[in-house]
Amino acid sequence: MQLNNHTSSYGWIAIFIHWGMAITLIGLAIVGLWMVDLGYYSPWYQVAPFWHKSIGLLLIPLLLFRFYWRWRQPTPAAPKGHSQWERVMAGMTHTLLYALLAVILVSGYLISTAKGEGISLFGWFEVPAIISGIEGQADLAGKVHYWAAISMLALAALHALGAVKHHLIDRDTTLVRMLKPSSPTYED
Repeated sequence: MQLNNHTSSYGWIAIFIHWGMAITLIGLAIVGLWMVDLGYYSPWYQVAPFWHKSIGLLLIPLLLFRFYWRWRQPTPAAPKGHSQWERVMAGMTHTLLYALLAVILVSGYLISTAKGEGISLFGWFEVPAIISGIEGQADLAGKVHYWAAISMLALAALHALGAVKHHLIDRDTTLVRMLKPSSPTYED
C-alpha cells in the first residue's frame, strides 16, 4: 500500500486527506447555510451548530497535518502536456484554497468565542476562548466566515472543473492520480 507521495502520483494519505476535507467542507457549507435560518424552536437550533463547530474544530489539526504532509512529501510533477499558465494557475488555486480554509477556520473560532465562552468539541472537552470581547467580533468574523466559505466553494468548483477538463479533454493523469496511487513513472 503506497502511503507516501512520489513524483508522479499522490499516496493514500494525501488522497484521503484531500477527499475527506473536500466532502467535509461541502457538508459544513451546506449545514452552515441551512442553520442560519433555523428558528429558536427548531429541534436543530442547538444541535446543528454543535456539530458544525465540533467538526470545524477537527479540521484545524487536520489542516495543520495537511500542511506538514505537503511540506514533507514530494508534490507530483504536472503532466508533460500542461502549459506554464496551467501550472501557475494550479499553484495559485491551491495556495488560495489553503488560505481561504485557514481564514474560515479562524473566523469560525472567532464567531463562537466572541462572548468569551469556549467551544465544546463533541462534549469531550472545551476549547477555550483565547480571543474574545472585541467590539463587533461575532458580526465581523461572521461576514468573513461567510464570504471566505462562498469564495472557497467557488474556487473549489473551478478546481474540480479543471480536473475534469484535464481528464476528459486533455486525457492526462491529473484527476486519476488524486483517485488512487500509481506505480512511480516518469512519463506522465
